[in-house]
Amino acid sequence: MVKLILMHKADSIYEDEPDVVYDFPKAYLKAIQDGVGDWAIYYEPVKAGPRGYFAVAKVARVIPKPGAMGRFLALIEPGSYLPFDREVPRLQEGRPFEAALTAPDGSPKSGGAQQLAVRRLPDAEFAAIIRLGLPADLEAVEASRYDPAREVDDAAAVFERPVIERLTSRPYRDVAFRRKVREAYDYRCAMSGLRLRNGGGRPEVQAAHVRPVEHKGSDSVRNGLALSGTLHWMFDRGLLSVADDQSILVSRNKVPAEVVDRLIVPQGKLCLPHDARNWPHPENLRWHRENVFGQVSVDGPAPWS
Repeated sequence: MVKLILMHKADSIYEDEPDVVYDFPKAYLKAIQDGVGDWAIYYEPVKAGPRGYFAVAKVARVIPKPGAMGRFLALIEPGSYLPFDREVPRLQEGRPFEAALTAPDGSPKSGGAQQLAVRRLPDAEFAAIIRLGLPADLEAVEASRYDPAREVDDAAAVFERPVIERLTSRPYRDVAFRRKVREAYDYRCAMSGLRLRNGGGRPEVQAAHVRPVEHKGSDSVRNGLALSGTLHWMFDRGLLSVADDQSILVSRNKVPAEVVDRLIVPQGKLCLPHDARNWPHPENLRWHRENVFGQVSVDGPAPWS
């Protein structure tokens, strides 16, 4: 097994969905086959945008692309994709992170390896990129974000959780997911349109998975919605969902009209992130409509009772 760099461009002719599948030509088949079962870092090339290294995922297996001669699909292990908390620049102090892209004088190479859509990545370089994109202290940073006076245990702070353990830890991933989703929606509830903060300045908005992790949902922002606590509860219980045109669907036989009038934006459509790359993916919304909306038993009192 070997770790990889996977180049991704949003407007590419290749039909990538980073948290689900990576579409590539036969020229890269051997490299990706070598990476099956190991981790890959997504990279946005200079001409495609400013992000540099922006996410990590594990390659589960490779199959021929149906109906496309000479094309293959790398299937991403469900639940492994994780966007970086902060995107990692292509260069650090003028030097590339990857030795394969570095000239003898330390400057970036031009052409050649830099243009390869799939590149093998040494473990040390993988770890260096992950440490910057997904800091070891992310949970502590988030816990003290709105409480500067909160003290962090020095003994605990010294320990750095190993990179791979960090990538597979559910509590760590939950924090990373929450930070990226709330940031994408500018801390505003996608269904009420409200940006609420408590007395200490902490955002009240939560991050909801559209397709739950336990049902092979990913931690991609495209599988998330920023929702207030009440709307999150309603969404998870199938009282609310979202149509293909971003219209908010309401289970009218279970939700009183006055509740809808109070909680949902008047136009009845999601308040979406400014960056369309962060909009909820239609397949995730479809899964929620078909598997959750109107189908979950609501036990106990409703939060508006």
